[in-house]
Amino acid sequence: MSKYDWEAIERDYRAGHLSIRHLADKHGIPESTVRSKAKSLGWERDLTEAVRTATRAKLSRSSRTDLAHSDDARIVQAASDDAASIVEAHRQAIGKWRRIAERLAQHLATMEVSDDNHDKYARSLNAGIDALMKVVKGERQAYQLDEEQETNPEGPHAHLSDDELHDRIRVLTKKLGYV
Repeated sequence: MSKYDWEAIERDYRAGHLSIRHLADKHGIPESTVRSKAKSLGWERDLTEAVRTATRAKLSRSSRTDLAHSDDARIVQAASDDAASIVEAHRQAIGKWRRIAERLAQHLATMEVSDDNHDKYARSLNAGIDALMKVVKGERQAYQLDEEQETNPEGPHAHLSDDELHDRIRVLTKKLGYV
């Protein structure tokens, strides 16, 4: 009897949602062993797009469908379950950070600014804006709002510099009454 669960390793390998390093760590096996076994048995990492599609379907909650009962379908199902749970955890964590950033914004909105504290206020304001920018970026990734970047590597806002994006967020923050 083999000391490795080769069926599980093959499923994870073919699903393509883990790097070979992560797959090896997950199964407690050397990377080189995974690579040589995959090569000798002709495993192909050909289900990555099917996993992405199934993951998106699960995350949309509107199109949960049963997959056919084939080996590929089971692999896609398991891999997309893993990927969907990771994205859901990211969404929850980002939500917590958004609430923290909003609390900071509310505090700054009511804070008296004086000659004695204007420097601390400015540092807190900058830190809050930076935190908000990171939360917004994380939300856009977790909710896959910038998927067109996959087809356009420059992305929809490639024309904006970091300073311009920073200025836009500062203006939005003012409009929302956080400053």
